[in-house]
Amino acid sequence: MKKIGILGTGMVGSTIATKMFELGYDVKMGSRSATNEKALEWVVNKGAKASVGTFDEVAAFGEIVFICLKGEAVLPVIKMLKTKLSGKIVVDISNPLDFSKGMPPFLIPELTNTNSLGEEVQKALPDSYVVKTLNTVSALIMVAAAKPGGAPSMFLSGNNRDAKQEITALLKLFGWEDIIDLGDITTARGTEMLLPIWLRTMFVFGHANFAFKVLR
Repeated sequence: MKKIGILGTGMVGSTIATKMFELGYDVKMGSRSATNEKALEWVVNKGAKASVGTFDEVAAFGEIVFICLKGEAVLPVIKMLKTKLSGKIVVDISNPLDFSKGMPPFLIPELTNTNSLGEEVQKALPDSYVVKTLNTVSALIMVAAAKPGGAPSMFLSGNNRDAKQEITALLKLFGWEDIIDLGDITTARGTEMLLPIWLRTMFVFGHANFAFKVLR
């Protein structure tokens, strides 16, 4: 099994880290500080297969690295990790959301329509294999696709076929049955622009226990 790195210690990061650990992977979760309280709390009683570190240590450790950061923090962080992420699969779960004016957040203008955060991640990491996926559901559903009932759809985008196949296999371990490969990384524009309707649906329901389904 490949080693898994998790950039981010919030709900998404801890949820992905916990699931990968439960599946038997060696997992390192990290933030800017090796003494991050959330990361240290996560690792308690998990044994040798779970560890914490800085972003730099996580990038060096992981053979597959998940970006679980707020959209505004993604590019500054990964640009510092370019060398250590070279040749690795990088799974981008982030979204280009700006919370500076409260809720609901708005999409960062320069990362919509003719661009996306996924594309900018790939540009910043030209020697990595970026796969955009899991950004259209809440953290708990990411690793438990059947949770909202039925078999929802999950999209993925990326330039490298082998990387997408490997991440597709992981998605299946998370319970995803209907996985739709949209194409190269430019197709991340579509899934990132689903977030406004996702957010408004969440406000109507009063919870995030739902997912989208493509009917044929």
